[in-house]
Amino acid sequence: MGKRYLSDVLETMGSHVDGLKFAGGSFSLFPEQPLRGLIDTAHEHGVYVSTGGWAEHLLTHPDPESVMDRYLSKCKDLGFDVIELSSGFLAFQEDDWLRLVDRVHSFGLKAKPELGIQFGAGGDTAAEDLDAVGTSDPGKLINMAHRFIDAGVERMMIESEGITENVKTWRTDVISQIMKALPPEKLMFEAADPKVFNWYIREFGIDVNLFVDHSQIVQLTCLRKGIWGMADTFGKIVTYRPT
Repeated sequence: MGKRYLSDVLETMGSHVDGLKFAGGSFSLFPEQPLRGLIDTAHEHGVYVSTGGWAEHLLTHPDPESVMDRYLSKCKDLGFDVIELSSGFLAFQEDDWLRLVDRVHSFGLKAKPELGIQFGAGGDTAAEDLDAVGTSDPGKLINMAHRFIDAGVERMMIESEGITENVKTWRTDVISQIMKALPPEKLMFEAADPKVFNWYIREFGIDVNLFVDHSQIVQLTCLRKGIWGMADTFGKIVTYRPT
C-alpha cells in the first residue's frame, strides 16, 4: 500500500478506523521517506500506527538488548505509536516479556503484546503442522494478560491461529473464557475473515475490538451499523444508547 492508496482509504473510511498495523516486519522493506509519509498520513486522519510482529525476529540476535534499543529508538523517530510484541515462534519467559514491555514504555511508545494458544502462530505454517504442535492452556494466556494489564498495557492482540484460523473447528470456548476473564476494552481479536468478524459482532456486540484487513473496513463497518450481514446478523444488529 502506498501513500495515495492509504489517503484514499482514510479519506473515505478514516472515521471508522482506529489504527494502522504493518504486517510482520514489512515496514523494514520501505525506503524511509515513503514510510514516514504513510505514518504521517495515518496521523493526519487521527489513526495510530503499529508495527507488526518484528520484535521476535530481533530477539534472536546475539545482542538483543542493544538491537532492541536501536529498534525502539528508530520506531520512535519514524513516528510509530505502538510496538507489537509477539512470541508465537519463541519460547519466551514471562518475566522477560514484561521487561520488554517496560522497555517499550520507557521510549514513550505503547506496547501491544500478542497472545495466543498456538505455538508457531503468525507465519505461513500449514494447519496440519500447527495441529501436530498442539495448543497451550488458555489459562496461561489469561494469566499473562492480567500481568500485562498490571504493567500498564492498554491493549493486547489475541492471535487467531489455533482459535479461528488454521483449525478444523473454531475454539469458541477459548474466546468465551478470554472475554469472561479480561476487560473487553483491553482486547483486540484478529478476525480477517468475514465469517469470523460476523461471529464476533453477533456474540459480543458492536464494540468488540477487531483487527481486519484494510479491504474489509466497509464490510465490517456496515455490519456494526446493521446495514450488512449474513443470515444470522443482517437486520439483527441493534443498539439502544440514549444520549
